[in-house]
Amino acid sequence: MIKRISSGGEFEAKIGYCRAVVAGGFVHVAGTVGQGDDVVAQCKSALETIGAALEKAGASFADVVRVNYYLPDAAEFEPCWPILAETFGDNPPAATMIACDLIDPKFRIEIEVTALAPAND
Repeated sequence: MIKRISSGGEFEAKIGYCRAVVAGGFVHVAGTVGQGDDVVAQCKSALETIGAALEKAGASFADVVRVNYYLPDAAEFEPCWPILAETFGDNPPAATMIACDLIDPKFRIEIEVTALAPAND
């Protein structure tokens, strides 16, 4: 069974995707950008959106097994580390950081996660 979760973001309808898909025992959360004037604010905002999608799927950041970070400037990643360490706490996932262009130059970070889906009762 596949469950699709929309956040109502502007790009979902334009591009044809949803924020998250629950399938095959996992919650796959699409690459998510945030709002704000700098990378730290955008990181926090993106994590809020991701957290809401995980919650709708019945999961949390403690269930995340994989995270990918995409930044146009790799030097901007380090200021996000304390936020990420706090978010994942005692349950750190496997992680990758990739330096690349994003859909719009105003975005400084994009985050995607894969989490274990809750067991069906």
